[in-house]
Amino acid sequence: MVGGVGFVVDFLVFNVLILTVLSHQIWHEGPLVAKVLSTVLAIIVNWIGNRIWAFRSHRTDRFREFLEFLLTSLLGMGVSLLCLWVSHYVLGFTTVLADNISSQGIGLILGSLLRYLIFEMWVFNPRRHRVEQ
Repeated sequence: MVGGVGFVVDFLVFNVLILTVLSHQIWHEGPLVAKVLSTVLAIIVNWIGNRIWAFRSHRTDRFREFLEFLLTSLLGMGVSLLCLWVSHYVLGFTTVLADNISSQGIGLILGSLLRYLIFEMWVFNPRRHRVEQ
């Protein structure tokens, strides 16, 4: 559920930006900048959702948890950006559909798998936090 809300935020913000002020016709790097902005907003939404709902029983130091969550999410964003960059700038697929398939489809799926595994094994792992406390 939390990931779904984050996806909707990412998808909507990304598409609004690449269809308007960050179109590649206006700014060559526009799709990459749009993806960074949409993903950062989705990261914030996802952290709040994970903290309040999905992993609510795994309370730890909020600041450290946020930094770990942010680092993990940025790694996932890197995967999505790499997919978008390869598709748009290396392979030359510059349509809105191609940008969405590469960043919201392939990149988001791969990035989400990476993030979930790291969240489960590191950020929100209750065994790790019991040992550290």
